[in-house]
Amino acid sequence: MRKKFVLTLLFFVIILSGCSRAPKYTKYSATLFDYFSTVTTFTAYTKTEAEFDEYYQLFKTRYEHLHKLYDIYHSYEGINNLKTINDNAGIKPVEVEQEIIDLILFAKEWYAKTGGKTNIAMGAVLKIWHDYRTEGIDFPQEAKLPPRELLEKASMHIDLDKVIVNEEDKTVFLEDPKMSLDVGAVAKGYATELVIKELQAKGLTSGVIDAGGNIRTLGKPGDGKRKLWSVGIQDPDGSIVSSSDIIDVAYVENASVVSSGDYQRYYFVDGKLYHHIIDPETLMPGSHYRAVTVITEDSGVADFLSTTLFLLPFEQALPLAESLEAVEALWIMHDGSVKKTTGMKKLLKSEGAKNK
Repeated sequence: MRKKFVLTLLFFVIILSGCSRAPKYTKYSATLFDYFSTVTTFTAYTKTEAEFDEYYQLFKTRYEHLHKLYDIYHSYEGINNLKTINDNAGIKPVEVEQEIIDLILFAKEWYAKTGGKTNIAMGAVLKIWHDYRTEGIDFPQEAKLPPRELLEKASMHIDLDKVIVNEEDKTVFLEDPKMSLDVGAVAKGYATELVIKELQAKGLTSGVIDAGGNIRTLGKPGDGKRKLWSVGIQDPDGSIVSSSDIIDVAYVENASVVSSGDYQRYYFVDGKLYHHIIDPETLMPGSHYRAVTVITEDSGVADFLSTTLFLLPFEQALPLAESLEAVEALWIMHDGSVKKTTGMKKLLKSEGAKNK
């Protein structure tokens, strides 16, 4: 489920002519590299470049810090992060910052609400897949699948109930010494939501964070021409380079658009593609769809649900999505057909939605 590198939403803001007077705000953009293993672009409409720079510095500072907190691969001086928790599994509770406590509680809550498909305690299984995938990418002629017995042995150490959070002491303890956390299915979206809320609290009214395809919009475009942001949903067989490779366009305001799919973070074994979104029951990559896109306000929720809905068969995924308030979803099937929640249709260009 280390998915969200995986997401390949093609994000673009459509700016059309139509206003005779000069816009009150100007669009500025800046890009970060290497946080959450992706390229992240911050775009905002502000009155001056100096104003944008203030927002950008807040964005950069917070994104960098959250990346360090949620990192499972690296240690940082003076910071207890998720790697610190994993390193102390079965040994002792680790005192952590509130953002880690909140993320884990968030993931536990949504795990319980959605049937247990997205499990941040699956680190033991996901590490095996990560290692075999990396080896297969680096040496494709020697690519192979993880042995079944190795996966099954690791699956004995993914019990989310053994992730003990003490809110009063602000500690996290993994009771099982062989378990580990992996928050790749939710951390990027969760961090994006935290940052966008902080930017909004500082006064930003129009902007977008594009975290490797995880899109979070704030307000409406500040050019005075469009009422909604236009977000392209990529064709899984496309390239993400050309707008001709999108299957549809969603028009949104104050919303997140997040996708999970089989078309990034994958490798081939004997000519067959194996991607990174792993089902906790089969211990294999999910196989129901090519991609799933979720639209809802909260980026953390959208990130979490895009994995969950990808791993559930459609007869379970659709009722779940329809049961959640202000959540819409779209599934791209293996035959290229597209299925949608009822509310999603109202947001899509192909269904007659307009950006005006």
